[in-house]
Amino acid sequence: MSKPIVAIVGRPNVGKSTLFNALAGEKISIVKDTPGVTRDRIYADVEWLDTKFTMIDTGGIEPESNDIILAQMREQAEIAIDTADVIIFLTDVRQGLVDSDAKVADMLRRSHKPVVLAVNKVDNFDKFMPDVYEFYNLGIGDPYPVSAASRLGIGDLLDQVTSYFGDLDLDDEDDERPRIAIVGKPNVGKSSIINKLLGENRVIVSNIAGTTRDAIDTEITWNGKEYIFIDTAGLRRKSRIKEEIERYSIIRTVTAVERATVVVIVIDATEGVTEQDAKIAGIAHENGKGVIIAVNKWDAVEKDDKTIYKHTNKIREVLAYMPYAELIFISAKSGQRLPKLFDLIDVVIENNSMRVATGVLNEIMAEAVALQQPPSDKGKRLKLYYITQVAVKPPTFVIFVNDKELMHFSYTRYIENKIRECFGFRGTPLKFIIRERKDSE
Repeated sequence: MSKPIVAIVGRPNVGKSTLFNALAGEKISIVKDTPGVTRDRIYADVEWLDTKFTMIDTGGIEPESNDIILAQMREQAEIAIDTADVIIFLTDVRQGLVDSDAKVADMLRRSHKPVVLAVNKVDNFDKFMPDVYEFYNLGIGDPYPVSAASRLGIGDLLDQVTSYFGDLDLDDEDDERPRIAIVGKPNVGKSSIINKLLGENRVIVSNIAGTTRDAIDTEITWNGKEYIFIDTAGLRRKSRIKEEIERYSIIRTVTAVERATVVVIVIDATEGVTEQDAKIAGIAHENGKGVIIAVNKWDAVEKDDKTIYKHTNKIREVLAYMPYAELIFISAKSGQRLPKLFDLIDVVIENNSMRVATGVLNEIMAEAVALQQPPSDKGKRLKLYYITQVAVKPPTFVIFVNDKELMHFSYTRYIENKIRECFGFRGTPLKFIIRERKDSE
């Protein structure tokens, strides 16, 4: 099941980013050993009372500005509104109700989405409550007083936001068909791949970057088996001026990745792997999805007997944090190797759901420890007691040790490699949780 999406919208400078950071907490910081995940992240996974959702921060909406940047911010915010399931409309008690707020409210009313009105910067409820009541004039429900900076009133706000989730139809719990997200920069041929597999032009293909505005689900049957392909709007390359406004064109990719069983990252063979590709791959890696890297336009590359090795090495080098990813060289134009894509998808799905018996895992770990002694620090040596698999999608293992601090990530990686030597797990990341247990236990 995909998580609900909540967008925070409002005029510039009402405190959207402050509220976003207050809700996202530490989750907005980046996992150290995952390169290629955007630093100015404007989406985050939030959990409130056992309910999880994805939150989007948007640029400020200035409803009728001729300023090109504000106009583009408005367009980007509209995309976020289209994508969201519930909208938090943030206003500012200090500035009071202004004309622009009414215009944003009209825009939100037309979206027919549930809207929760929040009035920010209410640091003192007794002092500011009379001013909060003024916001009833917007006609979009009760205003919730909050202070994003002081984290006041946020619980009531989130209670109201999450109360709408029960009415959402969030997919496909009963739908067992594999979902394949096709992601990548604009113009790498994502839609062309789907059209070739379908044998008909169902997805708009054009060489204008970003033609595919929405994620589109397409059913494809191959050898009697049904798959759902999710095509996404491409991520646009950043330019200095557009950096702020386009930093969340990744929203569509994030939501498609979350819904997917397997992510196919499409790379342009004529360009090679870029920083943008690494960011997209980082999103899939963080979400624990099975990954296939499809190098498209392979027919347009001049080749000799070393071309494929050079390309492979370059991709592996840039995406060094995901050595497990499967690699395939294809051409959407000619259909070269596209049938092999389904074989790889099936392999990756199987590996992403594979379970290994606890007894076998502990044999592998015992042998690994015998071959390479665990690290020690100040005379204290790491002891590994026990390993067990606790989940799939991705396969997740818990290792019990005497001291978590001694379990360096390089030794975890060593154990992972030993498990992969025995079971492969091609195309899927493996997740390890380290738990402490005393000798007496």
